[in-house]
Amino acid sequence: MHDIRIAAAQFEARDADKEYNFGRIEALARRAVDQGAEIVSFHECCISGYTFLQELSRDEIAALAEPVPDGPSTRRLVELASELGVALLAGLVEIDGDRLFNTYVAVSPEGFVARHRKLHAFISPHLSWGEEFQVFDLCGARSSILTCYDNNLVENPRTVTLMGAEIIFAPHVTCGLDSPMPGRGKIDKGLWDNRDRDPARLRQEFLGPKGRAWLMRWLPTRAFENGVYYVFTNPVGVDHDTIKPGLAMILDPFGEILAESNALGDDVVTALCTPDKLDQSSGRRYLRARRPDLYGKLTEPLPEGQKPEINPGWRLEREG
Repeated sequence: MHDIRIAAAQFEARDADKEYNFGRIEALARRAVDQGAEIVSFHECCISGYTFLQELSRDEIAALAEPVPDGPSTRRLVELASELGVALLAGLVEIDGDRLFNTYVAVSPEGFVARHRKLHAFISPHLSWGEEFQVFDLCGARSSILTCYDNNLVENPRTVTLMGAEIIFAPHVTCGLDSPMPGRGKIDKGLWDNRDRDPARLRQEFLGPKGRAWLMRWLPTRAFENGVYYVFTNPVGVDHDTIKPGLAMILDPFGEILAESNALGDDVVTALCTPDKLDQSSGRRYLRARRPDLYGKLTEPLPEGQKPEINPGWRLEREG
């Protein structure tokens, strides 16, 4: 890895409106380039929209889905990357045969680089789970992608780090959800609608336990414990029946925030990521101190008949 300037973007996506969403991707990518960015990252399913997928039938999701890398959105990302001279990462729904995936795509000016199929997809039963980790070169940096819930299982970032990742791109659609955790819950849409008249109240919600305070429980830890850069992206504003706080940020291998957005709207932030912090970080020392001979329990198969299950707090609340 060499010195590299990375951007994390946030915007208010529109459900199923790929043309509008791509327009925002292009505008924010251009803004990031003006700030010197060499890589620009966007949120989970930012091209198609995300949370509304829970309301759609399989046929309706399939109608939104595209092949990767030969679909129109991936080709359009490559064209934009080539025009701007930067790498771009963005999310969409992928179709491959009879399977649908929540997929995140990385492209460079030279073309398609990699895709990550979300390992722990849950927004719709019609989405299949990805089956592998990806570590790839992007602008001279060993990079990986973990989408939203993928980051909540500590084994996933540890695995890609052991595979050589120096930067983990973490596209999300999160925060502002019902939860049994104290202080968490939905953000009132009225506060979003009134953000110009009373930004202070909305910012308190975004920065409190419904938003940033929850992220601070675990996100810096993922960067710190593995000694990697983390690039967090998340939408801002209305996302189906929720309000999202954005909070796009870039964290260094010490778990320190290099750049973050507190904007109550579309925004992009950039930070310079340097290789020296990788070797200096505690996380890299911890990797060398591991005792794999003691970790057999981690790789034991699940009990017979038991399958992996995902029960987000907001889903438990709804079912309760």
